[in-house]
Amino acid sequence: MLNLCMIAAVGKNLELGKNNQLLCYLPADLKRFKAITLGYPVIMGDKTWESLPIKPLPNRRNIVITLNQDADYSPCEIVHTINDAIELVKEEEKAFIIGGATIYKLFMDRIETLYLTRIDAEFDADVFFPEIDSNQWTLIEDEFYEKDEKNEFGLRFQVYRNCRQFCGMPGLQNVLL
Repeated sequence: MLNLCMIAAVGKNLELGKNNQLLCYLPADLKRFKAITLGYPVIMGDKTWESLPIKPLPNRRNIVITLNQDADYSPCEIVHTINDAIELVKEEEKAFIIGGATIYKLFMDRIETLYLTRIDAEFDADVFFPEIDSNQWTLIEDEFYEKDEKNEFGLRFQVYRNCRQFCGMPGLQNVLL
């Protein structure tokens, strides 16, 4: 059964990036991203694909969503709707939505697990991550990573679960309310 996941790094105000670039270079976050997504399909928009320094992301099935019917992002798989992307990965154990901002918004109500890196800084940005509704999401992991010589800012590695998966289960409604 597919566990559709999302992974992102955001600033204090849910900033994602500017001019199609990440907010900053944080090796600890990039290491986490690789460890979590390795071996699983990654789904992204065409702007995210264009921003990748290494294409395709190695040891992952790369799927690009684009409205451009003539797009060629070889060797990636190309789809034109989020439903088409989901259809491609429906038999997978997990698949990861990796950006950008528009793709995050389109998938937000369809994911079960959210891996979020919160950067302890504010940034000038032109794209933002969607708001996280505390009525819909439960924080299940929260690990602090101190800034160091390689990482300019402190980080919180968080994992959220979409609580709607529990709402229909008998006996659990009262636990969550």
